[in-house]
Amino acid sequence: MASSLKVVLRKKGKQDGTYPLALRVTLDRKSTYIYLGHDIKESDWDVVAQKVKKSHPNSVQMNNFILKKKAEANDKMLNMGAHEKDISVKAIRNQIKPKVGASFFAQAAVYCEDLKMCGKFNQRSADEPRIQQFKTFLGGSDISFAEINPALLLKFKAYLIGKRTISERTAVNHLVIIRTIFNRAIVDGLVDQKYYPFGKGRISIKFPDSLKIGLTVEEVKALEQLELPAGENHARNLWMVSFYFAGMRISDVLRLKWSDFQNDRLYYAMGKNLKTGSLKVPTKVWEILEQYPKGVNAHDLVFPDLAVMPDLTKAYEVQSYIKTRIKSGNDYLKKVAAKLELTKSLSMHIARHSFAQISADRIPANILQRLYRHSDIKTTMGYQSNFITKTTDDALDAVINL
Repeated sequence: MASSLKVVLRKKGKQDGTYPLALRVTLDRKSTYIYLGHDIKESDWDVVAQKVKKSHPNSVQMNNFILKKKAEANDKMLNMGAHEKDISVKAIRNQIKPKVGASFFAQAAVYCEDLKMCGKFNQRSADEPRIQQFKTFLGGSDISFAEINPALLLKFKAYLIGKRTISERTAVNHLVIIRTIFNRAIVDGLVDQKYYPFGKGRISIKFPDSLKIGLTVEEVKALEQLELPAGENHARNLWMVSFYFAGMRISDVLRLKWSDFQNDRLYYAMGKNLKTGSLKVPTKVWEILEQYPKGVNAHDLVFPDLAVMPDLTKAYEVQSYIKTRIKSGNDYLKKVAAKLELTKSLSMHIARHSFAQISADRIPANILQRLYRHSDIKTTMGYQSNFITKTTDDALDAVINL
């Protein structure tokens, strides 16, 4: 049996000027081609050495990949020859050809589609650009999971921070999505656990602390008392309801229905984790709600923002529209901040930070856990650690006030 393995560029190029990289298997003068999922320019390919030239931005990783694929194919051919008398190029091809959809970006596409099916617009809109950044870093080529090693990920992170001027925290978010897709591929049996590049001794995912600044008590009071035109007043009302309900997420505020208010309490499930609970309705909230008569908006909604939606059960479409309403509200809040002469940011999300900041030294962690509906009190303590300052302030005063 005369056989050979060779890595070649296929003759038919693509519109971007690249050519598919393929493994040519020849057996008794009959050949078959197994595409490796990568496309490169002819100028970056060394025909004689069957390797990628240094002119390619990822030549080292690509050449390691080629050597690995040739070794795997050779092992399978030798194994087949030792156990089978009659071997055809078709049989060899079936053994060597990678599983359909087993590449990283093929699985990334499946992941994004699953997010859409589950109605997770916000997560998909955040993760898709991160996946695209990884593909841009790789020169537009697909990549196998086995090629995603710690060295490549560190290089990707440096690329994001250095060339894309992305913050450390945002760069880590890019690594998180790669880890998520990798974990799914392992569960689906598409990649061996031994190739996992994350964990002890490899790539460790650790988020840096982020700066969170909310409004002070005085600033909240000033916001309450400000006379505002209709658009700005509505944005302020949404912000205040969020604040009065322990920093309720604005997406949950927009979903509030009149039927959620029973016996002077608010009963609702958080959109993020579906945790249920109830809160006393403060007098200040009732005063705001008086501006929004019952029976005016569709779907029994308190606020009019989502009333134009034909079906609130379509989570993906609703989340997409909520994003536009939040942006509109934040635009109004910028005008409000200017009237208050604030030197800090004022957005819908700042209502959550403001409640956390004001409550930091006033409410025990276990009570805050119930208000925030955190499953683990460590989450609450970690969140509140951004705002608890009294202890450190007193310690500083004890030293410098000699």
